[in-house]
Amino acid sequence: MEDMAEVSILGAGGWGLAIAVLLHNNGHKVTVWSALQSEVDMLLEKRENSKSLPGIKIPDEIEVTADLNKAADNKDIIVMAVASSFTRQTAGRLKGMLKEGQLIINVAKGIEESTLLTLTDIINEEVPGMDVAVLSGPSHAEEVGRGIPTTCVAGATTKKTAEYIQNVFMSDCFRVYVSSDVLGIELGGALKNVIALAAGIADGLGYGDNTKAALITRGINEITRLGVAMGGKFETFCGLTGIGDLIVTCASMHSRNRRAGILIGKGYSMEEAMKEVNMVVEGVYSAKAALALGKKYNISMPIIEKVNEVLFDGLNAADAVKDLMIRSKTSENPAVLWD
Repeated sequence: MEDMAEVSILGAGGWGLAIAVLLHNNGHKVTVWSALQSEVDMLLEKRENSKSLPGIKIPDEIEVTADLNKAADNKDIIVMAVASSFTRQTAGRLKGMLKEGQLIINVAKGIEESTLLTLTDIINEEVPGMDVAVLSGPSHAEEVGRGIPTTCVAGATTKKTAEYIQNVFMSDCFRVYVSSDVLGIELGGALKNVIALAAGIADGLGYGDNTKAALITRGINEITRLGVAMGGKFETFCGLTGIGDLIVTCASMHSRNRRAGILIGKGYSMEEAMKEVNMVVEGVYSAKAALALGKKYNISMPIIEKVNEVLFDGLNAADAVKDLMIRSKTSENPAVLWD
């Protein structure tokens, strides 16, 4: 393992806290920052976030603060674990606080609707001159916090940075691979949330495993075609941050996107489902961006299109599935045809 690193985690939701516990157990000095003083007070008093990560105690050695200057000062690593909709705002607040070349690891998943930028793009825009990387994969906070075996991928612009992240995060229950494809990793992480909403909707409608398998398989097809058109690597979408992350998000009840989808399938409106889940449902924020990217790169994305119509245009969920089933006939893969 790497020598002790000083790490600040920005964001005290489930994922931020699970990473804090992981890194603490790896022997690193960890600080957790939250923008909400009430959240900081709760963590200091109870050493647990019973809403986002119930049952996981936050060790006393982990410092918790609402002071961003203090959290950002002289750290080896800054981990961005705020919800994607707060990434720009939080990164903007870091201006002037960080040394040139500071390592910032984004662990959130999403695409900004107004700009169609990935989260590492946003961080680079808001705080230029930093070493911005990504850590992603099939990794529910609830399981990482309990030390259940999990695998992720560290994506960075240099091999040296990726391997440093690998060394800091890796443990006997958290395996880290390295990759140069930062864009592909981020697109897989953001777009799978939209497909997971579709999988949840199918569950809410009472459909079965056949339907889910179809959505996962055709969903990764849509994600891959768009991702490759944008410059991501095909192999990335076949890996942990592509099909791996999609499987876990479509299959697990830990998935907020799937849970929201189930409620929508049962007849809830998007707003009602979000309220009921009571946590950030990233797929709702990424759905419009995914559709816009499909149009920009001229990629057909029928599942993502229908998810948008259900979420924002009032299309009945059962009708959306029927529309997908009776689309015009085609081959499964244009590369596998007769001469």
